[in-house]
Amino acid sequence: MAFYSPDPAMAQTLADLVRALELDGRPGLAQQLSVTWVCYGRSLLGDDPECTPRGASWAGDRQRYPASVVKLVYLVAAEAWLQQGLLEDDPELRRAMELMIRDSSNDATGLVVDLLSGTTSGPALPPERMAAWMEQRQLVNQWLAGLGWPDLDGVNACQKTWGDGPFGRERIFYGPELENRNRLSTDATARLLDAVMASRLISPPACRRMQAVLERSLDLADRAADPENQVDGFLGEGLAADARLWSKAGWMSAARHDAAYVEVDGQPPLLLVVFSEGAACARDEALLPEIARRLTTQAWS
Repeated sequence: MAFYSPDPAMAQTLADLVRALELDGRPGLAQQLSVTWVCYGRSLLGDDPECTPRGASWAGDRQRYPASVVKLVYLVAAEAWLQQGLLEDDPELRRAMELMIRDSSNDATGLVVDLLSGTTSGPALPPERMAAWMEQRQLVNQWLAGLGWPDLDGVNACQKTWGDGPFGRERIFYGPELENRNRLSTDATARLLDAVMASRLISPPACRRMQAVLERSLDLADRAADPENQVDGFLGEGLAADARLWSKAGWMSAARHDAAYVEVDGQPPLLLVVFSEGAACARDEALLPEIARRLTTQAWS
């Protein structure tokens, strides 16, 4: 069962939008796209956030390769480990957590995954040691399962993120056909982001720290100074200039994704997660901004 109350009118709007985008020179988009769209009656950042928002999804439960959106999972897991005393809170870990989200650093992500799992990358290991190593790398998945959220069924968050790809024991861990790649759905991502923004997970101080590193500037000068700002070409580009944005994007040769929570004064807050797969979607810098523009206009009209 979704964490939001399904809204038939929102579902129809979403289906109409997908069809319109497909007809606008994007053949096959309906199969390449997943969207979860949630509207709230009041801010999640207040002391008494709404319990059951309205929402709809398009293929929201379909598992897709999440690219760097998985870093949101690792951020939450790191805060959970710190809360339980499983990690030592030190400046280097905090620096890695921040760079993992703000700059989408793969190097920082590698350190965070190592610390979460007690493993390190390197050459292939003998079978018994490799089996133990692989079991350790399932710790985040075990923690996610322990949350008991149906939205997280089928999620796989156990791999580092790469520029040139995995090597050695990391490549073995992916499986011969890459069957052990990370997997996320837009519903699962939305559920996690909702919990962070509403301070329903781990502790309110932990959620405030995560909110701080997820917040993005929509200022044009700030964006121009940072070509990899995770706004341009993503959902943030389609928002009004006075919007506040908290997000984590993901982009690689065969995917363009984003997960965003948005607030604008005088308008109902909304949460929007979009995963788009395939080389054409990865190159399409207009797709995610257009989805954000149309859905926010619909929500606020």
